[in-house]
Amino acid sequence: MSQLVMQTDFPGLNLTARGKVRDIYDLGDTLLMVTTDRISAFDVIMNEPIPDKGFVLTQISAFWFRQMADIVPNHIISTDVAEYPAVCQPYAEVLKGRSMWVRKAQPLAAECIVRGYVSGSGWKDYKANGSICGIQLPSGLKESDRLAEPIFTPSTKAELGTHDENISFDQMVAQCGRDLAEQARDYTLKIYSRARDLAAGKGIIIADTKFEFGVFEDRLIIIDECMTPDSSRFWPQDQYQPGGAQPSFDKQFLRDYLETLDWGKTAPAPPLPAEIIEKTAQKYREALHRIAGITV
Repeated sequence: MSQLVMQTDFPGLNLTARGKVRDIYDLGDTLLMVTTDRISAFDVIMNEPIPDKGFVLTQISAFWFRQMADIVPNHIISTDVAEYPAVCQPYAEVLKGRSMWVRKAQPLAAECIVRGYVSGSGWKDYKANGSICGIQLPSGLKESDRLAEPIFTPSTKAELGTHDENISFDQMVAQCGRDLAEQARDYTLKIYSRARDLAAGKGIIIADTKFEFGVFEDRLIIIDECMTPDSSRFWPQDQYQPGGAQPSFDKQFLRDYLETLDWGKTAPAPPLPAEIIEKTAQKYREALHRIAGITV
């Protein structure tokens, strides 16, 4: 097990952002991205870390970035701490396995979400009006049904503590420009299609996922994370049964637990029992093992 890291504070390095999960340091022309063991649900950061989570997210992202490199370039310079700039070396033990040295890109203003199945907020949307994010779908679909074709449903990028909001593709065009919006949409659908097929061979259904893109040297590249249990719904193929929610290898387990509580889904977060923390950690480790063949 890797050491628990709830947050990092590296003297001598310029902490430029602390997100729900990642601490980002500005190294000048590049960034150091550190994935902590923090976990959020309903856009609220929980008080307790999830063991090995930062390692799992980093290793799964690195795996998928490699798999997709011929479709779209990514922001990784290196995940080998020995190759990081000298200023990072005093913190090598903390950084090992949970960090990336990356190119500094200008992020798009929208998150790129792709849905291959009717689930989560998409299911709520469909039940209400027969569509997901304004995209009309056939009648009679059940919860967790596979869609005939994956759909692209972008969203806003909310500030910490607020909720993302679904937007139409036209709204994304207005925010990002048509060329970048179309490129991001096409990359999103291509990456998802390849990943879905690859994961199926490993016994996992990727129901949906989200990506972030940025502009680096006038090119669109994929940034942040890639198809992790934080950004995706992973379902075990051998237990798939449309008509309800599915067992999963992601933080849906934590969300489901939190839904049983009398909690308003705003900070402060409720305390998490030890068994919920450990079960969540097990699901993340299982996802890494199945997808990338790495055992923690």
